[in-house]
Amino acid sequence: MFSPQGPTLRELTVQALSSVEHGYDLLAPKFDHTPFRTPDRILEATGEALRGRGPSGGLFEAGLDVCCGTGAGIGVLRSLCRERIVGADFSTGMLAAARRTVAAPPRTEPAVTYVRADARALPFTAAFDLAVTFGALGHFLPAERAAVFAGVHRALRPGGIFAFPIAAPPSPRSALYWTLLGFDAVMRVRNLVWRPPFVMYYRTSSLGAVRADLRAAGFAVEVVPVRGAARRPDGSPGWGLVVARKP
Repeated sequence: MFSPQGPTLRELTVQALSSVEHGYDLLAPKFDHTPFRTPDRILEATGEALRGRGPSGGLFEAGLDVCCGTGAGIGVLRSLCRERIVGADFSTGMLAAARRTVAAPPRTEPAVTYVRADARALPFTAAFDLAVTFGALGHFLPAERAAVFAGVHRALRPGGIFAFPIAAPPSPRSALYWTLLGFDAVMRVRNLVWRPPFVMYYRTSSLGAVRADLRAAGFAVEVVPVRGAARRPDGSPGWGLVVARKP
């Protein structure tokens, strides 16, 4: 399914009937061959939008990839950080895939470490001046976002930045709108009738809700236009970059 190297329909079904953690352990070896991985163009545009925002000549000292998965966002941090990088995820399978697929950095680039951690209880305090996450917010119920954002806030040094891309809501007249609505409805039914739950919703992390939760966690929030972002039919940007700064 998706590509010859990607998971089969049977493999996806088994994954979807597992817990989030075990499901991603199962999916990890083939995750990069699915559309669930953040596209390179979004990763590259994120790095470009953050370049020059760091305290040390435009660079950041230390970076954290929250819910790093197979390490797609590590390349973004390598281009922005000069001392060290940490990728955190609670799936041992995804962390193992990241260690295999992300090449060891040259001596001139920051060291990369992977840590098994639940994003709702990050074990860091004032350790980073940049944190990013890609495609992970849908795995947290709205009531759980406060713990995630509080943990990132605690992990950042004063003046640190937490950044992530966020998609503009599709028009109700688009096929994508109804696809996402249908997906979330199926997941809600699945979680009502099957245990353990698998939390993955596309419509629970609107910009307004996310902005309010970030501000409640103590961040100052802006949405940065991204050069080259895909456009919606009405000409507005298809996505932007949320940049939340710890005062």
